[in-house]
Amino acid sequence: MGSPSELSPQTRSTPAADEANAETRFCDRVARLLDAVDYRLANSSKERNAIFRLRYKAYRREGSIAPNSSGIFSDPYDETDNAYLFGLYIDDELASSIRIHVATREYPDFPSLKVFSDLMQPEVDSGKVIIDSTRFVTDEKFSRLHRGLPYVTLRLCWMAVHYFNADHFLAAIRAEHQPFYQRTFRHRLICGSRSYPLLTKPISLMTVHYPTVADEVHRRYPFFRSTLFERRMLFERAAPMPDFFQSPATTMATEWPAFAPLDSVGAVAPRSVADTERGRDRCSDESRPRWHRPTIKARPTSQRP
Repeated sequence: MGSPSELSPQTRSTPAADEANAETRFCDRVARLLDAVDYRLANSSKERNAIFRLRYKAYRREGSIAPNSSGIFSDPYDETDNAYLFGLYIDDELASSIRIHVATREYPDFPSLKVFSDLMQPEVDSGKVIIDSTRFVTDEKFSRLHRGLPYVTLRLCWMAVHYFNADHFLAAIRAEHQPFYQRTFRHRLICGSRSYPLLTKPISLMTVHYPTVADEVHRRYPFFRSTLFERRMLFERAAPMPDFFQSPATTMATEWPAFAPLDSVGAVAPRSVADTERGRDRCSDESRPRWHRPTIKARPTSQRP
């Protein structure tokens, strides 16, 4: 075998090539984990209480809440009509959970509005659709076993933003978590840390505009792609979703955002999102009105605790 200096450019390892190979291997691992994950919308009291117990353990582990005798952590936002409470299961064990609020003028209640009303109330009043992701927790055992667990959990938010054609994908997070959201979804900071109800540690607010960054995110992390069928199974409620192939019912404002960010991350120009490689989505963004939004339905009374 020749010396390193005799190797062709194709066979030499470079830092960029090593990084690309590592990222490919990571994406493959996350894709395999995704095949093992079961997303469940928590409607029964049993499912919800299991999530509240997981929340309590996770927040206590980080010292983010005070102890209580019940061993559960919940708040009134778990019961709003526009809330989706998900559990992720691996081998039928609860591995993680996240709560998603879909906020509009008709359904304006969401956790981040209470703390960041000076930024978010004008967005709601102007008719923007907001995905607010909160109460993201993981089981300690599964988080050690699966490095990709945060990605497959937050994939639910990414699908919700796509399904509801939201203007904002919010992340109300601690300062030390900002680099993850910047790197993964191209979130940008719009408000520094503030006190947050029930939590002992301050929370900052970040947002991202899905159409602006979707292609870039999907190229880097193909596992974030989803099919229309998958999104409907997760987010469609009781009444049928409006036909995607009819004229748009809602037109999004072209100005975004209405406020100046504290920090910014470079973004690529928006293009239509390609059909997923994993599911052959027959309804691509090129084949339907780009800003048509499904109707947001309240949680059926029969599915409330």
